[in-house]
Amino acid sequence: MAGHSKWAQIKHKKARMDQRRGKLFTKLIREITVAAKMGGPNPDANPRLRSAIEVARSYNMPNANIERAIKRATGGEGPVNLEEVSYEGYGPGKVAILVETLTDNRNRTTSEIRHVFSKYGGNLGSSGCVSWLFHNRGIFLIDRNEYDEDRILDLAVDSGAIDFKVEGSTYQIITKPEDFHKFREILKKNNIQVIQAELTKIPQSTVRIEDARNAERVLKLFEQLDSLDEVQHVYANFDIPEEIMEKFSEGD
Repeated sequence: MAGHSKWAQIKHKKARMDQRRGKLFTKLIREITVAAKMGGPNPDANPRLRSAIEVARSYNMPNANIERAIKRATGGEGPVNLEEVSYEGYGPGKVAILVETLTDNRNRTTSEIRHVFSKYGGNLGSSGCVSWLFHNRGIFLIDRNEYDEDRILDLAVDSGAIDFKVEGSTYQIITKPEDFHKFREILKKNNIQVIQAELTKIPQSTVRIEDARNAERVLKLFEQLDSLDEVQHVYANFDIPEEIMEKFSEGD
């Protein structure tokens, strides 16, 4: 999961930039709204809504915004006509890409996603062509400069984490999705500050991209898909050398 774990840091940096533009909040509110509509307004009885709220709070979304989104979903402030649609395809170098969207216009969204794939040398595939490559997981990013590695590793192992990694300036704890909230509470009780926590998808295997030009096209394809208004999540199985990832990150 080298590509994903490195991208998790870059995506967090980009998310902070998006937050200043208000774009991130739009995506977070959309997820809260749909989660509340599908599973009810009580986060204690709705794991998806609880996760959406936790992620929103990690980016300092005001409670008023969260409450408004839940009310909107339950009929308090107008109807919600959003549909979950997933897209699967390949990027340069046969990198598998999975895109999850929430849209009120499937035809428009399909057209936009197909255009981005085509622009950066990728192509859309049929349903199921790459989704089988990804596992649902929880991921926690922790500032490496704030805590001793042995302490975080011991906590992860003793609590039943699937994996523990050191990537750049962060520790990363990987969990089963059903253990996500348990780990959130464990870290909280141990006074461990979490930089980012989310439910995500991690590839079973990765595709190594050594060619700088192909690597840049893959990263641009990923970023452009991620920037579309109706796209909630983008997952890919690329494994790109550290120096190329850093260069791409610094170029933003």
